[in-house]
Amino acid sequence: MTYLPPPAEELRFLDAELRRLDAHRAQLLARRAWLVSVLQSAAPGPATPPFGGPAPATAPRPEASAPRVQNVLLVLGGVLLTIAAMAFTLVSWGHLGIAGRAAVLGTVTAAALSAPVPLLRRGLRSTAESVAGLGLALTVLDAYALHEAALADTDGTAYAAVAATVLAGAWAAYGTALGALRLPRPAALAAAQLPLLLTALAADAGPHGISAALLLTATADAAAALLVTSPALRPVRIAAAIGAYGTGGWGLLGALWLSWTAPDPGAAARAAALLLPASAVALTAAWRIAGTARTAEPGRTGVTSTTDATDAPAASGAPSPALPSLSPQPLTTTLPTATALLGALVLLAALGGVLRVTLPSGWAVPAQLLGALALLMAPRIPRMPEQVRHGVAWASAAVQGLALLWALPLVAVALFGPLGWADRPWSGGPADARDAVTVHAPWLSPSGPALAVLGLLAGALALLVRNAAWRQRALAGAAVLAWAAALSLPAALELPYVVGLLLLGLLTAATLALPVLPPTGTVLALVTSVDLAFLALADRTATLTALSALTVLYAAASTRSRLAPVTAPAALAYATALACATGAAAGWQAPHTALLALVVPAVAVAVAPRLATTARVACEVTGAVAALVAVGLTVADAPMLALVLSSLGGLAGATATRPDRRAAGYAAAALFALAAWVRLAAWEVTAPEAYTLPVTVPALLVGAWRRRRDPLTGSWPAYGPGLAVTLLPSLAALWRDEGWPRPLLLGSAALLITLLGARHRLRAPLVLGGAVLVLTALHELAPYLVQFADALPRWVPPALAGLLLLALGATYERRLRDVRRVRDVLGRMS
Repeated sequence: MTYLPPPAEELRFLDAELRRLDAHRAQLLARRAWLVSVLQSAAPGPATPPFGGPAPATAPRPEASAPRVQNVLLVLGGVLLTIAAMAFTLVSWGHLGIAGRAAVLGTVTAAALSAPVPLLRRGLRSTAESVAGLGLALTVLDAYALHEAALADTDGTAYAAVAATVLAGAWAAYGTALGALRLPRPAALAAAQLPLLLTALAADAGPHGISAALLLTATADAAAALLVTSPALRPVRIAAAIGAYGTGGWGLLGALWLSWTAPDPGAAARAAALLLPASAVALTAAWRIAGTARTAEPGRTGVTSTTDATDAPAASGAPSPALPSLSPQPLTTTLPTATALLGALVLLAALGGVLRVTLPSGWAVPAQLLGALALLMAPRIPRMPEQVRHGVAWASAAVQGLALLWALPLVAVALFGPLGWADRPWSGGPADARDAVTVHAPWLSPSGPALAVLGLLAGALALLVRNAAWRQRALAGAAVLAWAAALSLPAALELPYVVGLLLLGLLTAATLALPVLPPTGTVLALVTSVDLAFLALADRTATLTALSALTVLYAAASTRSRLAPVTAPAALAYATALACATGAAAGWQAPHTALLALVVPAVAVAVAPRLATTARVACEVTGAVAALVAVGLTVADAPMLALVLSSLGGLAGATATRPDRRAAGYAAAALFALAAWVRLAAWEVTAPEAYTLPVTVPALLVGAWRRRRDPLTGSWPAYGPGLAVTLLPSLAALWRDEGWPRPLLLGSAALLITLLGARHRLRAPLVLGGAVLVLTALHELAPYLVQFADALPRWVPPALAGLLLLALGATYERRLRDVRRVRDVLGRMS
């Protein structure tokens, strides 16, 4: 048979027809979507667009879905009915007889509890939940009504305990019978929180009984949360978890308070008997949660994802879609670790409560610290989940941190106590090392347990941390803790004062040689040496001995290049202190002691070139500080201050001979100038030229040297500062001087400078010299001008001013050319 048309043509026809059908279907779908939006909108929609036209761009959407609105209405209805039932029971109950009461409540309760059955058959789950909730609330009112009507003479608390037990059982049975309802079984679990607590209150069991009741209830909740694994019972698991943490939290708070306030070992043991089972429950729960979460991880063999059904809208009656259950991700991170942390902390709290009333004062903290360190062995238990291991480790770390905070006041007194000798030096040696550190601070006891805590923590860091990434840091921390214990040891043991100083000196030397993280050892040695220096201020001999030993020790340590940036300036600082202490011990006055302190900057200038770059800068800065100390000691003695300044100028000049310290030459010049000024002030010289000429001459020589090296250097930076230093102060003094020598000398110098500027075509000498020369001439002519002005009639000055203005106006253009010519001449000068 022959195909008409050909297959290729027919295929093209079919493709075109399919595309047309697709386009038409898209138009119909767009039209349908627009119609649906118009029907769902509250406001009337716009006019219908032409068929196939675009639907409105933005159609109003409802803010709440139909199921949510239905649920809200059902909840509000159930709440209102419950309130009405309560009002009936509390207000209208007394108007009915016993038969009427029983009939009304029984009928309403039976109807409310029976109604969910047909509702569930019709698929109205939300309505059934609301009616069932009303029925559960009515059973509570039934129990209350029964007590008021027939059992009013019974104890209210005991009756409430029995009623809560009965209601919990009845609600659980009701929820089991109607398994599709979610509310009854969590409500039964909520009611189950009360029986034990109410029983303990009714029996007047006291704080221990109440805490035990709460903890037992929380244990049952935890067991329910861990053992109920069915996805359909997810609300029960959530309610059980909330009850475990809520009820257990209150029980733990009560038991912890009983442990903290226990007056004797018996009371502490009873509190521990409450805390230890709670700790076991928490650790078991953490283990179980971590294990369950690990088996629920994706990819494990034999594990399938669980789903939980949720009801669809009541009006639809369609089966509900399956939704994923509670995700296990939070269980794998926070919850097991937090629960294990809580369990371990409760265990340590139970131990601490017993130790507090058993051991002598203060020794409970080291004993509890040992328990916390023992917890670090727990992670070695086989098959312990990682999350539980982390929680136990964090609990141990928390207790260790608290123990360290408890021991820190002892270290603070030993560390900062010696600073009190700064305001009472050489007032006499104290009786022992404890008196030496308690000049202005009280002693914090007990000291033995605090030293034990520091030692235990240092040993734990050194022995238990084996991770390569943390090993060095752990050793550094152990070294710091051991140092703190050694620093506090003399005061804690009340050793003799001299022995305490000797031990601090040995500690300084030992920490300098510490092989663990050199910066740590160097810093600890520096802190110890400062402590030793202040502690030695109590006695003159001790001060001189300690400062001498520290100077020699740090000078010897500076031979090691890695220590030199710290030890070299420390040696210079202690040498400065030693020089001041030596002068004070010898009875010298402060200016004479400054000469001894000058040795330190001299040593710094001599030693610095032999050190590395970092150590060199630190050494030079320390030498400069020592120089300032020497200057401060001589402020009251001008001749000695001049001598010190000139000596420092020589040291700065010696430093400037080094290629990398040429800038020190400026400091040398400034120091020499200051020394000359101080000497002139000591001689009571008042002429400004005596102060300025020693600066002007070197400045002009330096300017000439700069222009010789760089001919492009201008005259202002080369000669301007030097000339201005002398000319301007002399000119200022000229207007207050009535004699003739100063004007003559200043005018002659200004004339000479002006001629030299004109001869060598230098702008700065020409301008400065000419300006000073003109001002000097005006100063000399000023008396005659005043006399001449007094002799002239009053109309002559205005007339002369007018003639001058006329002459300038007539020759304005020529004057402008003259000014420009002068400017060009000056511009061509250097």
